[in-house]
Amino acid sequence: MSTPQNIAVVDPGSGNLASVLRALDRAAADNGLAITAHITRDAAEVLAADRIVLPGQGAFAACWAGLTALPGMVAALEKRVAGGTPLLGICVGMQVMAERGLEHGVTPGLGWIRGEIAPMDPRAADGSALPLPQMGWNSLDFTPGHALLAGIAPGEYGYFVHSYALEGGAPAETLATADYGGPVVAIVGRGNIAGTQFHVEKSQTVGLRILGNFLRWAP
Repeated sequence: MSTPQNIAVVDPGSGNLASVLRALDRAAADNGLAITAHITRDAAEVLAADRIVLPGQGAFAACWAGLTALPGMVAALEKRVAGGTPLLGICVGMQVMAERGLEHGVTPGLGWIRGEIAPMDPRAADGSALPLPQMGWNSLDFTPGHALLAGIAPGEYGYFVHSYALEGGAPAETLATADYGGPVVAIVGRGNIAGTQFHVEKSQTVGLRILGNFLRWAP
């Protein structure tokens, strides 16, 4: 029997981690995969993981402060990413992969993905402001081909909750968008890293499929 994959779910102090663990376990079971997923604030556990998940909720600055407060964590993430370990960021965990965030001042990010996390200003066709945060289901627009989107059709839905979004990103790093008063980056990816602006753990079939694809991903 093969050794279960060791999945480190990094806790930057922003909550919602139990639902991520449940979704990972469900995705593994659906795909016949053996995993041991665990929440961690320990850089040594990240260094020993086969795959890394970086969730996040709330404000960019708070998530970044929580992440950088964990001794050695940013250095461990940098080392594993540079070494080819697959990593998936979720919501604000995806946002901190960018160069900087503009929420509550200017905060540097990991710089793995080009662009900055800026306030949204969505407008309806008549020019009126759409509600913020964008909260609820929205369809995904993408060109099939990336391994994380295998088995998902353009037009299927993810569950979003956010008021800030990636701007100035590289087209080659944008894997999917949604429309909320204009295009909104929904999934980013480069090499062995990827991130979803929407909550995969709350996105039912689509989210579980993305997580299953991530557990099988060999970038």
